Amino acid sequence: MKKTQRSDNLKSDDSPITPFTRLLKSISSPCALYLCVSLFMGPLFFGCNAQDSEDKTDTFIHLREHMVTQHIKNRGIQDPRILKAMMAVERHKFVPEQIQSSAYGDFPLPIGEGQTISQPYIVALMTEVIKPHSSMKVLEIGTGSGYQAAVLAELCKSVYTIEIVESLGERSKKLLSDLGYDNVHVKIGDGFRGWEENAPFDAIVVTCAPSRVPQPLIDQLTDGGRMIIPVGEAGAQELVLMTKKDGELHEHAIIPVRFVPMVGSGGEMY
Repeated sequence: MKKTQRSDNLKSDDSPITPFTRLLKSISSPCALYLCVSLFMGPLFFGCNAQDSEDKTDTFIHLREHMVTQHIKNRGIQDPRILKAMMAVERHKFVPEQIQSSAYGDFPLPIGEGQTISQPYIVALMTEVIKPHSSMKVLEIGTGSGYQAAVLAELCKSVYTIEIVESLGERSKKLLSDLGYDNVHVKIGDGFRGWEENAPFDAIVVTCAPSRVPQPLIDQLTDGGRMIIPVGEAGAQELVLMTKKDGELHEHAIIPVRFVPMVGSGGEMY
């Protein structure tokens, strides 16, 4: 496996530092994060319960436009197809109703079962580096809320996504179906093993962090394919792009990140 040096022109977080962002970065508990976001952000947009459905829809559109411009485009994501996809997917529908007002901030949010939805910039970055196209078949490991799968579905022919937590997988499967993403296929299972019966895949997007790259995922990546995956122990993870060429993997570290760990059906960490 060949390695290249980490990109110097990409930063994990180059947004302005404020007391609120310092507080967010200091929070490690999903419950604490939930309370913080609900208390701080909720009143800013939906403090009055008198707003009707149309007003909320308009507000979400404006918030989504701001998210795409300020948190994604202004941080270097320039592919118009990806910007369009990030604008098309209604992120607030993928988080609990109580914190929907915070859905378009550039930070992760809790979705239950100790899991989170990734910050929009990271979703856009991981999507950009696999170079999505309309004929691509993608495997996602870690369905979670279903948000990343929806973004991929806007850009690719088919998305196969695996979730280890049954309640999350079933919820996301229903939501994606209700939203009309019939090119997304959801499976409840161990993502470490991939989805062999539908391999090979043109790209693999992994949204949970193993300590090492799973060999089954390497085997299921087509030659010429690209895999984006966070690798490492908690507190020392790196987002890594892996390209397969002539059966050999070429590894390129991008930025330091913090993802939930990849776990097996028995709760063991990989």
